[in-house]
Amino acid sequence: MYIDLPEKRYYKIGEVAKAFGLNTSHIRFWEKEFDILKPKKNNKGNRLFTHEDLQNLKLIYHLVKEKGFTLEGAKTKMKESPKTVKGNHEIITRLESIKAELIKIKNQLS
Repeated sequence: MYIDLPEKRYYKIGEVAKAFGLNTSHIRFWEKEFDILKPKKNNKGNRLFTHEDLQNLKLIYHLVKEKGFTLEGAKTKMKESPKTVKGNHEIITRLESIKAELIKIKNQLS
């Protein structure tokens, strides 16, 4: 999944949910279920996601939504071989960004 968010230090949960096409409650649930998601919270308690959190969310989204893993299956897969899962996901992400750029160029030529 290619996510187009502006470069900034922190993202609000609403921005993240909109980028992924999920509800904010879905993201909060995944935060409780997966240990790798640890967004910072400000004094009000609002969640602020970093770039690293977004990468972890992309990985979880890929396993659960795109590959069809259950939450338990995704947790197990990430614990058994985290380097393999992250490496494969990075390759897929790069290919998707290349595809998005090529589509953008194609649309400009049309």
